[in-house]
Amino acid sequence: MTISENLNKLKNELPKNITLVAVSKTRPITDLMEAYNAGQRIFGENKVQEMESKWQEMPKDVEWHMIGHVQRNKVKYMAPFVSLIHAVDSLKLLKEINKEARKNERVIQCLLQIKIAKEDSKFGMDEEDAVNLLSSEVYKNLKNIEVVGFMGMATFTEDEEQISKEFQKLKNIFDEFKTRSNDFGTELRVLSMGMSGDFRLAIDHGSNMVRIGSAIFGERNY
Repeated sequence: MTISENLNKLKNELPKNITLVAVSKTRPITDLMEAYNAGQRIFGENKVQEMESKWQEMPKDVEWHMIGHVQRNKVKYMAPFVSLIHAVDSLKLLKEINKEARKNERVIQCLLQIKIAKEDSKFGMDEEDAVNLLSSEVYKNLKNIEVVGFMGMATFTEDEEQISKEFQKLKNIFDEFKTRSNDFGTELRVLSMGMSGDFRLAIDHGSNMVRIGSAIFGERNY
């Protein structure tokens, strides 16, 4: 199937309230343009430099999401254009994003990455870290960022029961934080969970944003 056929099939399957991020890392511009011409406008990249060069080449109505781990010294390269940064895992990183957003006279939306997987290789903060961050005076003084939700990655496993538990855990944390939005002065509305292999489970557990690469673009050639 072609990229546009894959995309149309996916869009027919996804509930209306789900935002689809097409994960285009390592893909050539021709692939992205095929998805663009089929109506896709949100693309996710995991390397800042690659995203920046694609931003230069692609139409300007594309929304760019940074979905990979972010190094603070790279924030300045994407600050002029990035729409949403998914994997924010520290207050230090938020402060850097705020600083670069201010230079560009922008407010950049961010998701806090909550660690739900068993693997040590996954980044993210725990629930207590997130409470401390959102309650801090430092956070409340950051005027050029907006934390709009959470992102999480499940363990890479065939065990659907474990994946379901992890997604449910994040959904529970998300719901709890939403009830406390007045305390934090921020309204959480995005729950980014689910990739090509597990997005259906993620949606069952309340995800409203999925990050899908191979189910759109085909398997990657490493």
